Amino acid sequence: MSAASDNRWFGDLLLSWYAENGRQLPWRETHDPYKIWISEVVLQQTRVEQGLPYYLRLTNRFPTVADLAEAKEDEVLKYWQGLGYYSRARNLHAAAKHVCNNLNGHMPATYEGLKALKGVGDYTAADIAALAYGLPHAAIDGNGYRVLARVFGINTPIDSTQGKKEFARLGAELVSTDNPGNFNQGLMDLGATICTPQNPQCDNCPLSGKCYALANKQWQQLPVKEKKTKVHDRYFYYFQITLPDGRIIANQRKGKDIWTGLFDFPMIENATELEQKDLFAGKDFKALRKRMKGLSVVKEGKSIKHQLSHQTLHATLFFCTATAATLKDCEQAVTAGEFDELAIPRLIELLREKEDP
Repeated sequence: MSAASDNRWFGDLLLSWYAENGRQLPWRETHDPYKIWISEVVLQQTRVEQGLPYYLRLTNRFPTVADLAEAKEDEVLKYWQGLGYYSRARNLHAAAKHVCNNLNGHMPATYEGLKALKGVGDYTAADIAALAYGLPHAAIDGNGYRVLARVFGINTPIDSTQGKKEFARLGAELVSTDNPGNFNQGLMDLGATICTPQNPQCDNCPLSGKCYALANKQWQQLPVKEKKTKVHDRYFYYFQITLPDGRIIANQRKGKDIWTGLFDFPMIENATELEQKDLFAGKDFKALRKRMKGLSVVKEGKSIKHQLSHQTLHATLFFCTATAATLKDCEQAVTAGEFDELAIPRLIELLREKEDP
């Protein structure tokens, strides 16, 4: 008897549980690979509750892959604003253009074809293939790793090369060939709502009778992670500069740093926190004053801490006026209304909330 046959109980119990307890979500009610793709990209690094409104916004504004491909990147980023990990939006937009320009507007219908799209990895390709086309590919995300590690007692680190191969093999053995889409969605839902990182609801789990971690009281030890992400601090000092005609200076972020393509304000970054007197006496502020004629700091606004996955941002906003400005290529003077139409990081939103110069 094969390993797949030995473990058929897993899929049977999971699908039965999912049929009764699965969350009602719009991308589960369609076989449109484009809309399923949108949901997958939105939900990367994002909880369903946070991602759902963005999925609806994006699919309402860009109901087809052609609509997305024809949009300007600035508009796509504006609709993405607040979700973070903006490379997801840029990759999505680039891949939509590729589909329309090189694939006659048709989404790939194979796992390999889907994975060839920019920004689409193993999990996303597998889930689209299963949900849209019924292809038997197991999609294992963080929730799935946790369920499988606990149920089968797997101590191999989930973020190691060996671990990824081991879980991929197990997923391929377990995935339902009759209903792979529901299998994948059920695995995600079980991990998100029952087999949670802390305080799992083992009494409500359909797999509890077969669970290694429950039987051996090891749910706190599983899954195992090999690497710990080091978080580092960054200190941002922003200057919202208003010109005599009421326009403000907007800066479009370039390069490979966070928020590429989004707009913020002229900013000075330092490796450590600065006292205000040291900030204003520094060479960076002197360079800013040289470009912004008659620069005057009206008041110091908010100072906040903003957490990203690998970075802690400490940001302060200063409201300023200037009589004239020499702008860099990445800067432009815009009205307050025009600034509100630009795609900006959540950090800038937080700094500007309920603040007046």
